[in-house]
Amino acid sequence: MRRFLRPGLVALCASFVLVGCPDKQPAGQADSGVAEAPQDVPPAAPPPASFTVRYQLTDAGTDLIPLTAEERPTIEPTSSLELHSSIGLRNYRIRLFDEAERAMISDDSAEETPEAVIYRIALPNPLKSGHKYTLVVDPQTGTSFTDTLGREVQELRLEFQVAGEKEKDKPAPAPKNEKKKRR
Repeated sequence: MRRFLRPGLVALCASFVLVGCPDKQPAGQADSGVAEAPQDVPPAAPPPASFTVRYQLTDAGTDLIPLTAEERPTIEPTSSLELHSSIGLRNYRIRLFDEAERAMISDDSAEETPEAVIYRIALPNPLKSGHKYTLVVDPQTGTSFTDTLGREVQELRLEFQVAGEKEKDKPAPAPKNEKKKRR
């Protein structure tokens, strides 16, 4: 009986060894005795902040047309601009300048979330035909502004021109002809 027990015991031990050794297992069988740790894959960081500017046609309702940062795009006269960021921003300001680098008077509003900023500029009068304007996103205070992840964001300067013949400003009043009276 001892004779039969030894070969059976050896076969039983060999089967335990084979099951416990992954390199000795037949192909296609998983090792059920060892749990694999899940791979920790860090989430991909979102890309840097990018901006889209849209404007509303004054006579076409609420249709907004995107502007790209190509070299000085031409737009139709409008009194409504929107700037969309691809991520939330901190310590920023947005201004619209005329071609004399004067800030335009406007009624602005902002919707801010960690995921984005939507900044609306409502002008009291449409932009003048033929004139050039610059939309600037820069720091409110200090020398830089950041996104909600703390990364510095480059200043944006989008120059554009309004289509049409250049409107002239109101002519200056003619100088009064003052004659000196002699007494």
